[in-house]
Amino acid sequence: MNKAVFLDKDGTLIYDLPYNVNPNLLTWKEDSFEALKTLAANGYLLVVVTNQSGVARGIFTEADLVALGEAMKQLLAEQEIPLAGFYYCPHFKEGTLEQYTKPCDCRKPAPGMLINAARDLQIDLQASWMIGDMLKDVEAGKAAGCSTILVEGSDQSGRITSTASQPSYIAASLLDAAKYILSVS
Repeated sequence: MNKAVFLDKDGTLIYDLPYNVNPNLLTWKEDSFEALKTLAANGYLLVVVTNQSGVARGIFTEADLVALGEAMKQLLAEQEIPLAGFYYCPHFKEGTLEQYTKPCDCRKPAPGMLINAARDLQIDLQASWMIGDMLKDVEAGKAAGCSTILVEGSDQSGRITSTASQPSYIAASLLDAAKYILSVS
């Protein structure tokens, strides 16, 4: 079984540009590459898990999103960072495209994307981590059985109201999160 770090995309790996599927407009957080290299070098599979309501809203297509995931994988490969998976949830109950407005188990805070990745990539969820900038990332990770890290920056830490949203650690940055994982592993 593999150990993994599941990563939220928008606001965690890259700066959040709402509904962007243009790889040329991606702006990576300053320490993303160093953090990802550190985790990969220590045996962690890197897996992106991202809610993408823009599909359900009719703003972009799943094909656009898949192409973005492939572009991210290629860009990371150029930095010698292997991305093991890119999982997304296209559903949103208030969407405009009926086929995507149904209830699902993949939209965070549900753990479906992590569980699917674990099945596909032979990941031991209890030996894995979920890193994100929103409490729904923490909740998805905990529901899947992972340890969790909330990256500061979106004022979410002040909104922790239950054990379901209490992260294992609150990090100042993605690199801080990576260093913490290695310090306790």
